[in-house]
Amino acid sequence: MKPDLRVKLAGVEFANPIMTASGCCGYGEELAQLYPLKRLGALVSKSITREPRLGHPPPRTAETASGMLNAIGLANVGVDRFVAEKLPWLTRQGTRVVVNVAGSTLDEYVTICRRLGEVEGVDMIELNISCPNVDEGGLEFGADPLSTEKAVRAVKEVYSGPVIAKLSPNVTSVTEIAKAAEQGGADVLSLINSLIGTSIDWETWRPRLTNNRGGLTGPAIKPVALAMVNAVSEQTSLPIIGIGGISHATDVVEFMLAGATAVQVGTALFIDPDAPLTIVANLTDYLKRKNLKAVTELVGRVRKY
Repeated sequence: MKPDLRVKLAGVEFANPIMTASGCCGYGEELAQLYPLKRLGALVSKSITREPRLGHPPPRTAETASGMLNAIGLANVGVDRFVAEKLPWLTRQGTRVVVNVAGSTLDEYVTICRRLGEVEGVDMIELNISCPNVDEGGLEFGADPLSTEKAVRAVKEVYSGPVIAKLSPNVTSVTEIAKAAEQGGADVLSLINSLIGTSIDWETWRPRLTNNRGGLTGPAIKPVALAMVNAVSEQTSLPIIGIGGISHATDVVEFMLAGATAVQVGTALFIDPDAPLTIVANLTDYLKRKNLKAVTELVGRVRKY
């Protein structure tokens, strides 16, 4: 019998635990040219802001050892164009749709989420709380427990669907932020967002990104992500989506054993857009070899010494 790959998050069922990570396949249109998006557990959109954004000028990506730096600057079409032009197409693709939301003020988050709550086709919202809060002097929403709790609670008041809080690793205690998100009413947690990094060209003496610093992603951050997923799973009761350097089915197994119910694949898509399909196939083979009937049997089952 074929193992059951279905997972549930906040009452929403996904065909399998493999999602795309925000910002790694736009709105899904290019990826859909390669294979049906219904083969994914979910497509997570790039971050949507209230107004359209051009983002930072290039160069805004750079390769690093076992990873990638990016400083895209939240380039996107804005919530109105997303709802009018992108969402109708996405809702016809047969996969779950998770919309990542970003903002620089609490009011911006609330406005976007209220708008998304007025339309059909959004299965969940993922709050990118790694954005500078201009009302608080530029401190990231997700860097302070009180700001995290306040942001999540405000969104929950205007959006009735499940809300995912995406947590930053660039904090003193990710578990404290996770508990604050839970206190604010988050339904699911996703972690980790990118680490902060930079790279400098030794010939030109300039940073390889026009923004100087950017987000470090890819296999280089996987051990950090695994540790944080495991720590958060022990401190909260919320389901977790693991993110960070996932390229193979074995990575998925590790994250699920550490406490994740689902995962997001990001940087690997730039190397191999078919990675999610390969992961699903190999994950199925792994479950068969281990005589497991369902992928959910892995969740939180890491063995202690």
